[in-house]
Amino acid sequence: MTFKNWFRAGLPALLTAVFVAAPAFAAAPTINKGDTAWMMTATVLVLCMTVPGLALFYGGLVRSKNMLSMLLQVFYTECIVLLIWVIYGYSLTFTGGSGATADFIGGFSKAFLAGITPDTPAATFTVGVAIPEGVYVMFQMTFAAITAALILGSVAERTKFSAIALFMPLWITFVYFPIAHMVWYWSGPDGIDAAAKALAAATDPALKAKAQEALDAVLADGGYLFKAGAIDFAGGSVVHINAGIAGMVGCLIVGKRIGFGKDVMAPHSLTMTMIGACLLWFGWFGFNAGSNLEAAGSAVVAFLNTFIATAACAMSWMFAEWLVKGKPTVLGAVSGAVAGLVAVTPASGFAGAMGSLVLGLVAGVVCFFFCTTVKNMFKYDDTLDVFGVHCIGGIVGALGTGILVNPYLGGTGIFDYTINKVADYDLTAQMIAQGKDVIITLLWSGIGSAILWKIVDLFVGLRPSAEKEREGLDISDHGERAYTM
Repeated sequence: MTFKNWFRAGLPALLTAVFVAAPAFAAAPTINKGDTAWMMTATVLVLCMTVPGLALFYGGLVRSKNMLSMLLQVFYTECIVLLIWVIYGYSLTFTGGSGATADFIGGFSKAFLAGITPDTPAATFTVGVAIPEGVYVMFQMTFAAITAALILGSVAERTKFSAIALFMPLWITFVYFPIAHMVWYWSGPDGIDAAAKALAAATDPALKAKAQEALDAVLADGGYLFKAGAIDFAGGSVVHINAGIAGMVGCLIVGKRIGFGKDVMAPHSLTMTMIGACLLWFGWFGFNAGSNLEAAGSAVVAFLNTFIATAACAMSWMFAEWLVKGKPTVLGAVSGAVAGLVAVTPASGFAGAMGSLVLGLVAGVVCFFFCTTVKNMFKYDDTLDVFGVHCIGGIVGALGTGILVNPYLGGTGIFDYTINKVADYDLTAQMIAQGKDVIITLLWSGIGSAILWKIVDLFVGLRPSAEKEREGLDISDHGERAYTM
């Protein structure tokens, strides 16, 4: 593996920074209050995406007899993932690990948030600038929670709460943490910068050898896909492809809803779905712009792209639907908006504004095609189109990021901290890295999720009885009704 490939993902706009102890010759980063305030705000925005945003978006799309079931599944997932994250999830995702598994998963050195104090710094993408590690813990915690919650849309209306209660802790542990570690974990810029400067300054052969050894050690401290050169600003593969393929596998294993293809299964409240979609868009600014970890120019790039790609994709989907089906719909417009948010997520800090516009237009048509033509062709019951929107949108975004990062197309390029400037762009190498990221995520999550769904089915069963499913999960699982007459 070449040195350039190790740093293809090193732009100070990539959501992968986690502080590790820098070499002795590196100065300690200074915590910036403005960045800290922005990141606390961004964290709350991402929380808003899940509860109430995703809960209302999904809740409005199901039938009224399953509304409370959907709300509680999302709320439970948020809460259980937050707890697992602080107990061992953060440590497994954002520490270096040891031995042959270090490329794929971290260790337990920060389990129960050991060693993290209010003054512990976490690196940003600027050398010498940091935020409190506790803020970074919380920000990444909300990412883990919404990723798991996205899966629920694929198996909605026919999966027991007890099955969800068991599946989520298993999935977040064995699927999400390894993927996030592989894509997002690295040693941060400070140690790299210091080691590179020490190497450049060394004249004595013995000192130069030691400096090179120190630099190599810092470069080696990263996740497998990160070191392979994959770039994912805010979660195209880690969040969307990951959850989308897990949901697709789940819907196939759980099976179709009773009456699927025969009974009318229209959304019970598109008004709530519209509200949820708008809350998702609102919170997504924290998701994307917060992934810069600093209130700086790159955050502005991500913020702007989150506007443009979303609007473009909403219009693309709506007009495609209008052309094909004869009428534009609210469901189509908001589905397109979410698909645009998904597609721009990995590219948000890398693409130029016009690149994001094109990405949104393409994603709208592609995702519409998968959610209609492909779904009807294969007749799978992905209830709320998690695969068609999140997995397919994530793939479009992940591959598109490799193209749109090109400075000649208005992209930011990829920063190389060892030479302190943007590296030369290599389309072939970058697309190979992006393709590897997509394929490994699909395989890891697809196979791993299938195994976990089967385990859950073995221990608690996935589905209620036919009678209980017809009655609705609100009553059969929770003894409550969302609405009273």
